[in-house]
Amino acid sequence: MQSSGRQAEAPGRGPRVLVVGGGIAGLGAAQRLCCHPAFPHLRVLEATARAGGRIRSERSFGGVVEVGAHWIHGPSQGNPVFQLAAKYGLLGEKALSEENQLIETGGHVGLPSVSYASSGGSVSPELVAEMARLFYSLIDQTREFLHAAETPAPSVGEYLKKEIRQHMAGWTEEEETKRLKLAILNNLFNVECCVSGTHSMDLVALAPFGEYAVLPGLDCTFPGGYQGLTDRIMASLPKDVMVFNKPVKTIHWDGSFEEASAPGETFPVLVECEDGGCFPAHHVVVTVPLGFLKERLDTFFEPPLPTEKAEAIRKIGFGTNNKIFLEFEEPFWQPDCQHIQMVWRDTSPLEDATPKLQDAWFKKLVGFWVLPSFGASQVLCGFIAGLESEFMETLSDEDVLLSLTQVLRRVTGNPRLPAPRSVLRSRWHSAPYTRGSYSYVAVGSSGDDLDLLAQPLPADGRGAQLQVLFAGEATHRTFYSTTHGALLSGWREADRLIALWDSQAQRPEPGSELGSAPPVPGSRGGWPHPFL
Repeated sequence: MQSSGRQAEAPGRGPRVLVVGGGIAGLGAAQRLCCHPAFPHLRVLEATARAGGRIRSERSFGGVVEVGAHWIHGPSQGNPVFQLAAKYGLLGEKALSEENQLIETGGHVGLPSVSYASSGGSVSPELVAEMARLFYSLIDQTREFLHAAETPAPSVGEYLKKEIRQHMAGWTEEEETKRLKLAILNNLFNVECCVSGTHSMDLVALAPFGEYAVLPGLDCTFPGGYQGLTDRIMASLPKDVMVFNKPVKTIHWDGSFEEASAPGETFPVLVECEDGGCFPAHHVVVTVPLGFLKERLDTFFEPPLPTEKAEAIRKIGFGTNNKIFLEFEEPFWQPDCQHIQMVWRDTSPLEDATPKLQDAWFKKLVGFWVLPSFGASQVLCGFIAGLESEFMETLSDEDVLLSLTQVLRRVTGNPRLPAPRSVLRSRWHSAPYTRGSYSYVAVGSSGDDLDLLAQPLPADGRGAQLQVLFAGEATHRTFYSTTHGALLSGWREADRLIALWDSQAQRPEPGSELGSAPPVPGSRGGWPHPFL
């Protein structure tokens, strides 16, 4: 296949690199490569009109809301997102304090300020705290099975339910209180589904669950929006590096592609875009979300990916976690309220009730976090995961507003509670270049699959090296699902390319004297081309 030629650079000026995807992994890789003199020919192909990927801040309700990534998880010195945000001056005083950085949360969500029951009115805080202690002690126990020869159950969900049944044998309260305890636990299961980005904890593998690494620090937010971080990274790139509205159709690799403006030069990779444009390259760094890879697996690579890598993509989990923002004129919650929990009395993690989605999707909503006040607006942010979350995406704003108004009136016991005046929500499953929120290690997969996904092509070491590289949160074995995992993966692949080209620069060219100085990076014909 001949390329269209218009995008070509002058031949012989170092490797041509394409990054597919302008999220934090792609931007991180691009920033790192741009700092190296060997990589003057770099393009980031972004399918949409904006950079940031699953980091997406929007101006709404008179302030900034996070439609995508919300918190820095583990904001401390070992977290590169925290370090970069601090360097760029994007964090508040409390988040930067040493005290905040030293807090150990264990990765667990804190206790709610108030818990509302579906019967109307609040639930005993002591009962909620007791169930949270039980639930999170069991979550902590799952780490014991990381290197075990065998596990007591294949999934985190089945293990938790098995343990809860044993604990129930010691419960001495009346039946109604026991049922309420189970309903609180059901909410905590749903919270964990949001954390893991899954429909059910029964889908999350038990043995590798403890491999996810939790960093110290109390999770913090960006006062001016998370996207400030990706905007700053993008602003540091040369102005012609980003190419927007450029969805990629197929990555042709392990080939020999020519270009009209570079006669005599061949490239092992050709990136074909949906609009027919073609970009030849020596290296392509693929940073697209796993959900997109799953959907396009059969057509995105030519030749197809090696069987083991394709299998890893199929096996690793990738689910949906969405947000629903509700704007109120006046708060119905107390001034010190930060987190409202919703407990549905008729639910239990031990029962596989599957009512029709249209009748009960809102029961998967775990509750709401109170956002900092935006002047005249009071905003709640609700979280909902799984198939119910994906069903919610198909509803109209009016339907969502009506359902949640009814829910809030029911749980508060106030039938005259004013309806929210507006709603805003994410739709990550419907987003064509994302198809979900983030990855998890599913039953039937392991951390080895994430490592396998991260391995560059060709895998056999033959032909041109590092033709196709892979980055993104789903390629980080211990920080999958996080922005810091995504950023580190982008840096990892940039470093992999830099190491290759540094080694090429050290290698004497044929006919030159041993130990002579390497060619000057960027000089015409200076960089040796092992690909020609």
